[in-house]
Amino acid sequence: MEKRWIIKERGDEQVVGQLSRELNIDQHLASLLAQRGVTTFAQAKSFFRPRLEDLHDPFLMKDMDKAISRIEAALTQGEKILIYGDYDVDGTTAVSLAYLFFKKFTDKIEFYIPDRYNEGYGISSKGIKFAADEGFSLVIALDCGIKAVEMVKQAKANGVEFIICDHHRPGAELPDASAVLDPKRPDCSYPYKELSGCGIGFKLIQAYAQKNDIPFEELKEYLDLVVVSIAADIVDITGENRILAYYGLKLVNIRPRPGIEAVLKYANVSKKDEDDSNLFFNRELTITDLVFLVGPRINAAGRIESGRNSVELLIADNFKLAREIGKQIDAYNTERRALDALATQQAIEMISNDTTLKQARSTVIFHPDWHKGVIGIVASRLTEVFYRPTIVFTQAGEFVTGSARSIKDFDIYDAIDSCSELLEHFGGHKFAAGLSLRPENLEAFQKKFEEIATEKLEGIELIPEIEIDAELPLFSIHSRFFNILKQFAPFGPGNLAPLFITKGVVNAGGTRIVGKNHLKLCVVHPDVHGGPFSGIAFQQGDHMTLMEKGFPFDLCYNVEENEWNGTVTLQLNVKDIKFGI
Repeated sequence: MEKRWIIKERGDEQVVGQLSRELNIDQHLASLLAQRGVTTFAQAKSFFRPRLEDLHDPFLMKDMDKAISRIEAALTQGEKILIYGDYDVDGTTAVSLAYLFFKKFTDKIEFYIPDRYNEGYGISSKGIKFAADEGFSLVIALDCGIKAVEMVKQAKANGVEFIICDHHRPGAELPDASAVLDPKRPDCSYPYKELSGCGIGFKLIQAYAQKNDIPFEELKEYLDLVVVSIAADIVDITGENRILAYYGLKLVNIRPRPGIEAVLKYANVSKKDEDDSNLFFNRELTITDLVFLVGPRINAAGRIESGRNSVELLIADNFKLAREIGKQIDAYNTERRALDALATQQAIEMISNDTTLKQARSTVIFHPDWHKGVIGIVASRLTEVFYRPTIVFTQAGEFVTGSARSIKDFDIYDAIDSCSELLEHFGGHKFAAGLSLRPENLEAFQKKFEEIATEKLEGIELIPEIEIDAELPLFSIHSRFFNILKQFAPFGPGNLAPLFITKGVVNAGGTRIVGKNHLKLCVVHPDVHGGPFSGIAFQQGDHMTLMEKGFPFDLCYNVEENEWNGTVTLQLNVKDIKFGI
């Protein structure tokens, strides 16, 4: 699909000049800092060297004092505590974190993950019945519950109290829980709003530790769980999330817990000695590795079988046990990939063969046989192919359940909220949401959602955009430049890996097609002194004919390291190519 290139405004020239001088860095790098809101030496120091000491006081969060008092009372009185969480990566990491921490203070603790198919998302009647029947008087719900008003009432009537720890947008009414922790609730003045569900869980244990004189050092062991949640839930890597991700990645690379080690082993980026004593990574792991290698495997258990397996993996206290569980989860991931590939192919064919769907401003499709565990992945794939707000539905018992993904300029949560009278349940974020409705309401929902999309996207060209940070001459790319650029990491939403363009390059003669239609580039700028520069452009082999004819072209790319036979070089990871002819 054709993409529109948008070049960001350069940082304020006075600020850029001052940063360049004070930090002794290239002006291109100084401009990248200014674009990210880093405008002083002190801010740059904090950006490049995040400090755990800069995390906010957890008691700034509304109801945190109530949550800690209730937990302390439960521990003192020997109450049974149930840690309850969603079946996705954010939920299972959050449950693992809270369970492992509070297990140090009581043996009257268990965890519960609702079944994706029998119970659905969030707090369920079955979960409440389990808590009541088993004598759990306190449930700590993580990554869910902010809209569970009726469920919390039901629980209270059965003698079960809740503490809600969520990061999703609340509805008009909050649950009547012992405490409701959610920075997005309107009356919460907590300084940072974009924590993951596991991040909220970390603030909970931070508060408990702070109140009970437990050294913060003892909390660092949980940061690998937090960074996995941050990566997999695609939250902004800014503010507190950047600090937590920075130190979490360090832990993942140096000393991850056995469950994460096992996942990395099955992802073929790590190996251990024969006696399982020493861990070796093929390279330094990044947020991208957690997004594409770790997250899907942890998610696979909840998608195919049960999210409880993911928690068992993450709380495993030795590598042998974790490897056994990880092997089964890796098999679930293989099955998941086959299911989502088939469903995606069928969905693309449905849209391509339907004139109405092709011309619509949104994509809302239904197939009764698609696996509920993969419809979110399918929705993401369809937004990449067709670039429309997308909802993929399948049959789930008596209801139709859907997963939604959006595009820039369209708040899919608000759009779904506008159709709430047709829904049984919904929740989520600006760019992703889940929902369920009765089959007889599906056609009316599809019609209304399309009307909303048409109105909201009026005058907006539905072409994906690539936001480019700066134009860069190839001669500016060298080892010192890249060594500083690496320190902009960890990369993710809110702090994406810098994208550059270089215009008017030509094939230096060594460009060739490799693999499945990938371009191994060898380019030069004809008007600039300097040797050829290498790059890789995945799935862009169709440009080879024009390159061989000598036509100049523009490149949009990230700069990265490439290791081959023990030699590390810099290369361009090319995201798009445009010819001026």
